Amino acid sequence: MRAVVFEGAGGNEVVHVRERPDPIPQGTEVVVAVRYAGLNPADVLQRGGRYPAPPGAPTDVPGLEVAGEVVVTGDRVRRWRPGDRVFGLVGGGGLASRVLVDESHLAAVPDDLDDAEAAAVPEAFITAHDALRTQAALAPGERVLVHGATGGVGTAALQIVAASGARAFGVTRSAAGRDLVASLGASPVDDADFVEQVTEATAGAGVDVVLELVGAPHFPGNLQVLATGARIVVVGVGAGSKVELPLVALMGKRARIVGTVLRARSTVEKAVAVRAFERELVPGLATGRLHALVDATYPLDAVTDAFDHLEAAGKKGKILLAF
Repeated sequence: MRAVVFEGAGGNEVVHVRERPDPIPQGTEVVVAVRYAGLNPADVLQRGGRYPAPPGAPTDVPGLEVAGEVVVTGDRVRRWRPGDRVFGLVGGGGLASRVLVDESHLAAVPDDLDDAEAAAVPEAFITAHDALRTQAALAPGERVLVHGATGGVGTAALQIVAASGARAFGVTRSAAGRDLVASLGASPVDDADFVEQVTEATAGAGVDVVLELVGAPHFPGNLQVLATGARIVVVGVGAGSKVELPLVALMGKRARIVGTVLRARSTVEKAVAVRAFERELVPGLATGRLHALVDATYPLDAVTDAFDHLEAAGKKGKILLAF
């Protein structure tokens, strides 16, 4: 197989494409043949030596998600057969033409979803769904502020909020971003003065959930836009992870801050997240009510260009590698 390999820690100088032996499944594992693979901010952190792979995952091949066709199964696999189209989560090794994954971390790809869009789904939609529905217990009629609204997780989150009967405010820095947010059924908000705009738009009532995909720069502003009993779910900290937090404001709103990741979860916990995604979101992907956005696709040999694009501002959906 061909794989993206990090040889050391640093920038794009440590990124290479190498030939590796095809993985051999054991027990409940399957091997998925990949045509497209999604890049994620966690891959950049791993490249820099700041986000190591969990035990059991490849240490030098990044990639947190998989989509493709089952080619080989372990002797205890019950659900999947060669030829099945699947997508789901891996702890690492996703940026390769053959990916090893536990069968419980996969869901069936709807027939009408092409391979590229399917590759853009798993990490974005499972992360957003878990954060909003499981961690924040989002309810119909609530208001949600999404920072980093035009990226893969952000665009998924805006759609999930709308599908849940709630109202989304999407934070962006550009006119194109505002148009994208509006096209997904949300109210655009400018990053520079999100506190004032959200306060005005909600007549001072604030939001019930803040989905933080960017990090430190939005604190303590996030606390200023909270409704009583609100929840802040921190999923991404690419712009910084250290904040000074006015606890009195948190107490006064009787609010909660929750941090969450998918990668470090146990096999069972990841399976629970994938089953919830399969139950609540895959039907919407099948009908087209929900859809993954692909900003750009790069050939495998241009992987460093893909990383440059991933780290740049102004993304509108997922960055994919073509195998």
